[in-house]
Amino acid sequence: MPETLLAKRTRLAAYTTLKVGGEAELWEVNSTAELREASSEPFRVLGAGSNLLISDEGVKERVVKLGKSFNNLEDFSSSGEVWLGAATPLPGLVRRAASAGLSGWEGLLGIPAVLGGAIAMNAGTRYGCIADTLQEVELMVGGEIVRLFADELKLSYRHSELPQSAIITRAKFKLSSSSPETVEALLAKVDAARKGQPKIKSAGCAFKNPEPDSAGRLIDEAGLKGLRVGDAMVSLEHGNFIVNLGQASATDVLKLIDMIRSRVKTPLALEWQLWGFGEAGNG
Repeated sequence: MPETLLAKRTRLAAYTTLKVGGEAELWEVNSTAELREASSEPFRVLGAGSNLLISDEGVKERVVKLGKSFNNLEDFSSSGEVWLGAATPLPGLVRRAASAGLSGWEGLLGIPAVLGGAIAMNAGTRYGCIADTLQEVELMVGGEIVRLFADELKLSYRHSELPQSAIITRAKFKLSSSSPETVEALLAKVDAARKGQPKIKSAGCAFKNPEPDSAGRLIDEAGLKGLRVGDAMVSLEHGNFIVNLGQASATDVLKLIDMIRSRVKTPLALEWQLWGFGEAGNG
C-alpha cells in the first residue's frame, strides 16, 4: 500500500451533510495509483456527502474519497474552457466563473457538491444543470483511465449512465462569455429563489419534482411541514427538505420518508442515494 494512502474504519456521518450514517472502510486517495488500488475491490465513491442517506449500520463495501490532489483546476481559457478535478467543490467555482465574466453555472449556485458527484447525478436546479456546460469526462474504469464525451453519459434529470464501477477523476467544461455584472445579476436571481431553504443539517431536496409539479409544494399542501420522527423533521421552511435537529438516525429519516410518501397522493421518487439498506451496486 502506498505510504500516502489513508485507509481506515470510519463513521461516515461526519462526511455527510445530513450527519447520519454508520461505519465503513474509508480510503482517501491522492494519486491515480492509489485510486487504482482502492478500487480493486467492491467500492462506493463519496463526494461531498450531500443527496445521500447512509444506513446506521454503515456499508460493507470500501468507500473511496478523492483527496486534495483531485481538487484542482486550470485557469479559464479565453474560450471559457476549463478542466476541473473531480474533488473540486462546486460552490467556489460558480463565484469564480462569475468574477471572470463567464456564464453557464448560475443554476448550480448553492449546491453543496464536488464536481464528480455533481456529474454523476447531473446536479442542478430549475435554472440549469451540470449537463449544460459539460464537454468531456475522464474516468478510471477497471484500473484504466478513459475519456468520454458528455453525450455518452446520457445525462437526464438527476441521472447519468456512467460505466459500471467508474470513478470520475476530472472533467472539461465550456462556459459562455458574458460580463461579471450580467452573471452576478443572474446569480442574485437564483439566490433569491433559494432563500427559503433550511440552513441546518440536511441532504438537499429529498424527492425529485414530479414534473410539472413541485415535490415541495405537494408536501406543503399535505400539511407535512414540521412532521417529525425522532430528530428527523420535514423542514418548516421548505417541504422537500428533511433536516436533522441534532441526533437523527438513518432509521428515523427512512421512517419519515415513508410517512411523507404515504400521505402525498402523487408518487414521489427519492432524489437521494441510499447506502447500506440492502441495495447493491456502486453509489
